[in-house]
Amino acid sequence: MCFLLLHLIPGDPVHVMLGEQYDENTAATLRRDLGLDLPLPLQYGIWLGHILRGDLGRSIFTNDSVLVLIAERVPLTLELAGLGMAVALVISLPSGILSAVRRNGIFDRVTRIVTTVGVAIPVFWSAILLILVFAVYLGWLPAGGGPSRYGFRALILPSLALGLFNAALVTRMTRASLVDVLAEQFMTTARAKGLSPRLVYGRHAMHNALVPIVTVVGLEFGTLLGGAVLTEQVFGLPGLGSLLIDSIYRRDFPLIQGATLVVALGVMIVNLLVDVAYVLIDPRIRV
Repeated sequence: MCFLLLHLIPGDPVHVMLGEQYDENTAATLRRDLGLDLPLPLQYGIWLGHILRGDLGRSIFTNDSVLVLIAERVPLTLELAGLGMAVALVISLPSGILSAVRRNGIFDRVTRIVTTVGVAIPVFWSAILLILVFAVYLGWLPAGGGPSRYGFRALILPSLALGLFNAALVTRMTRASLVDVLAEQFMTTARAKGLSPRLVYGRHAMHNALVPIVTVVGLEFGTLLGGAVLTEQVFGLPGLGSLLIDSIYRRDFPLIQGATLVVALGVMIVNLLVDVAYVLIDPRIRV
């Protein structure tokens, strides 16, 4: 699907490469050298054959290995996604637990309103707001640039932008899952035994509510691998998202397909790890 969409959108990489020096003879020669004059099914078959041998091809514009270009950018994207999810968990788990325990109270009502607004706000918009407040007005943090220039400080605002959005979603899931568990009969039995609130909520309730929470966290982390594209663009971070956007502007087909493939594999790996986590959380799933 990615391969077909790339060839349906307007634009020609040969036009982009030649610019003002474009002429039909040079363009025809360049298309032949790049294999762009071949039928689309044959182009896809050649690309797929290289993929099966572990070769993602070479960038049309730089002639560098696609695998090398992606490997240089992936660590920053993984770091950003990990920090974003860490921010989300630090905010969402305590908020979701307290909201479920004090259901229909003032804190619960405020939390539900805030999380509804948080889910509705696009990540790029919250990123711009964070830049305006903490970079422009207060001057505490850099508005852009990578860790190579500003160190860890360059990742604080992007992590907050990603984390706040995911915190809203995970908080809602934590609350909903915990509310269902607290209504079960075994929770009534635990309270009747006189167990401390720490054991009742921390051990019995949360342990049984973890499966849907882990599901959402896993899916959201997989989404962050590709969803960090706009965030990296807003903050000027040299991650996989920025590489993908730049390659789309230049119609660098091999680089776009390689980056998309890596993101898809990342999502699949995260989903597999979530499935393994199910068994560790609830051994009954093995049956």
